[in-house]
Amino acid sequence: MRLYIHPIPVRIWHWTNALGFVLMILSGMQIRYVGLIDVVSFRTAVHVHNFVGFVLIANFCLWLAFYITSDRVRAYHSELNLKKHFIGSYRQAYYYAFGIFRGDPNPFTPTVYRKFNPLQSMIYQIIMMLLFPVQIYTGILLWDVKRFSAQVDFFGGVRVIDTVHVLIFIAFVFYILVHVYLGSLGHTRAAHFKAMMTGYEDVDEEAPAE
Repeated sequence: MRLYIHPIPVRIWHWTNALGFVLMILSGMQIRYVGLIDVVSFRTAVHVHNFVGFVLIANFCLWLAFYITSDRVRAYHSELNLKKHFIGSYRQAYYYAFGIFRGDPNPFTPTVYRKFNPLQSMIYQIIMMLLFPVQIYTGILLWDVKRFSAQVDFFGGVRVIDTVHVLIFIAFVFYILVHVYLGSLGHTRAAHFKAMMTGYEDVDEEAPAE
């Protein structure tokens, strides 16, 4: 059975984010390791980093506006029963660590309004509602340290802001690698990637459409 799980705004946001993150990582490494990595000039890397950063900020605002104003926000609703959430998370983690290598079925079946398994739901909320906003904020402070000097000083100076920015950058690099790997774990290696192009996911027949 095919379900239309990823509407056009979500797919546009996703691929804009994907390309933007790659460009931010590459330009960020060029800026961070100037002298060791010289693919482009330092000035060009800074301009690319700043421009793509503001594109991603706008993209984030559009993502937030879409979910707040549509019923698709239900996809991000957490399981409030802690016992059910823990059991679901344990089953999903066990599947990723052991079950998938033994040919076990995925314990989670996506639906239109519940497309994230318990682990995804928790991780995506941490990323989108905590890490990404903090990365945006620290990035803006570093973009114009002089203009935002009072806020930079309040948080302990440029070194502190830069350290937080780099640590989240490292977390995002790790997340993207894991995200791409998990994306290849559909019924075919390209199934989930194809779904983010077409919007349609192939799910088991018994899956409720909600």
